[in-house]
Amino acid sequence: MPTVHELAEAHSVSPRTAYDATRVLRDEGLIVTKPGGKTLVRDRPSMLRLARPWYVEAPGGSPWRADAAAQGRTGAWESHSEPVPAPPAVAERLRIEAGARVMRTHYVFTADGAPTFLSTSWEPLAITAGTPVMLPEAGPYAGRGVAERMEAIGHPHTHLEEEPSPYALTGPEAERLHLRPGLPALLIERTFWEGERALETADIVLPTSIRPVYRIPRAPTA
Repeated sequence: MPTVHELAEAHSVSPRTAYDATRVLRDEGLIVTKPGGKTLVRDRPSMLRLARPWYVEAPGGSPWRADAAAQGRTGAWESHSEPVPAPPAVAERLRIEAGARVMRTHYVFTADGAPTFLSTSWEPLAITAGTPVMLPEAGPYAGRGVAERMEAIGHPHTHLEEEPSPYALTGPEAERLHLRPGLPALLIERTFWEGERALETADIVLPTSIRPVYRIPRAPTA
């Protein structure tokens, strides 16, 4: 990129106007300033596919690691879990009383070490308290998918629901993803069910570099 003064001279604008223009490009993630003061055009981020299993997750490990590996990337995540009272909106999705205790887990999923998408999960402690899966990222089932963990404690899921909707990144979300607040994203509200009982609900936030792909198997014929 030209310097601010070079841009101002080339476009007959003030240095302040040129600086504001480069700040917009930086906020959009289109340019990056390297040590030493050089400003470079950032490579276009590669699109990642995120498979959304319609009925079941593949057992034996993390669905995200498997997805990333299939695309030649190394998938990982950072997480933080803590018991909290269920907010009213979460309680409604879980069909429990507002304020009932849930285990909330914040995730930042990465590909090759770079933050890629976010998820916040809530699991009713009435189901998981005192079991080996109470902490999603600890114990013998650490890092496994929700379906596998819940089945391990006698709660096999019967179905899941996902409701996608347009979304704009909040300030904290943008900070975790190294993006600008307000950028468009996709929010998926996901809930695992065992009959009429909700086992887990989550908000999955996908920036535009993630393309969700739904795998819908053909129903068996008689």
